[in-house]
Amino acid sequence: MASAANPPRVAVIEDDQPTSQQLRGWIEAARPGIVVDQWFNRDDAEAALARERYDLVVLDIELGRERNAGVAIINAINKQHAGTPVLVVSAMPAAIYRSIMKALDAWDYLQKTTFEEADFIDTFLDILRATRDRAQAAPVPQPAPAQELQLDPLRQGSAIWRGQRINLPLTAQRILAALVARQGEVVSYEDLYLVVKSGRNRDNIRKHVSTIRDAFREIDPAFDAIANIPMRGFRWGG
Repeated sequence: MASAANPPRVAVIEDDQPTSQQLRGWIEAARPGIVVDQWFNRDDAEAALARERYDLVVLDIELGRERNAGVAIINAINKQHAGTPVLVVSAMPAAIYRSIMKALDAWDYLQKTTFEEADFIDTFLDILRATRDRAQAAPVPQPAPAQELQLDPLRQGSAIWRGQRINLPLTAQRILAALVARQGEVVSYEDLYLVVKSGRNRDNIRKHVSTIRDAFREIDPAFDAIANIPMRGFRWGG
């Protein structure tokens, strides 16, 4: 488990050097002190994974001329270090490859050119938090009591958390209401599409959830009632 003395160690496996440097910069800015190893081909990556257990692996599928090198690397991770979280960042179409990566137990999939820095950082930090919580093996947290939250999804600006008003756009309120209505359950991306009028894709849902978290943390920095469930959706209740 990572600690102050042993910070998280992350592998970025990406053959395009500018992209690799960009991802490394985002990671280091989001989590100062983190250790980032960069690998640019399958052989070097597999050698590193054989000797090192990473807290998280950020991986491209296509490395050089090997179109599915990333698939082989995920299989190697599953054999050597089962449970190591993998975040796939690839130009391959998400509609095709997301289900493949899910079957391989990758934690999440971001398609290049369709996400921004904030989307990557939110996803990356969510995975780190999930692995930290799992490593601590703490008792299963109880869902944040719904009574702490008051909201009317038909009235913008009406959400109240622990007695303080939360400023949320209407669409974000609808997403929040959908999560709270199924407290303790995973609400899939597909279910959340039903409450937005436009932008029915995963990246847009992530942005709305990020907006919700930011709004709550303005008045409650310790807010963590919304959990990201990799490749599936979100859950109210940690």
